[in-house]
Amino acid sequence: MQCTWGLLQTLIGLGFFIANRYRPYRMYRGCIDTQWNRCGGLSLGLFIFTPPDTQSNSDLIRVHEYGHAVQSLLLGPLMIFVGIISVAWGNMPCFAKMRKERNLPYTACFVEAWASRWGELATGEKAIYLFLRNIMILGTITVMLTTMMFWVKQNPLML
Repeated sequence: MQCTWGLLQTLIGLGFFIANRYRPYRMYRGCIDTQWNRCGGLSLGLFIFTPPDTQSNSDLIRVHEYGHAVQSLLLGPLMIFVGIISVAWGNMPCFAKMRKERNLPYTACFVEAWASRWGELATGEKAIYLFLRNIMILGTITVMLTTMMFWVKQNPLML
């Protein structure tokens, strides 16, 4: 299904896989898990990229990235929106500042909490920390509104 419904992200993932072809890789629950030289992870269709096993939380990140692969199965081409939110949340300085100032985990963003939860449900293994595990919907709404307000405050002319 990742080669039809999730074709776009799988093709992009193939490009990343080729770029990392000399790195160790293995099959993980139907995905190709490549251990790349980064401390974080990435999921693109049936390709997931995780830190080396020597990193203490690599197993937790692997389960989280697998959760993104499950999201990809559900959303298909609409996964682009999850990807945009995820990349922005993980890489934009304003969000890094907000996470630091408010002591928020990476999974405070709803798409990241969703990926960790689905990764745990699909594998039965632990993923990276889940923000507001028991009240995820309320937490998602709160984080979305807070994120939007913070972004507007930081970028008033962008509206």
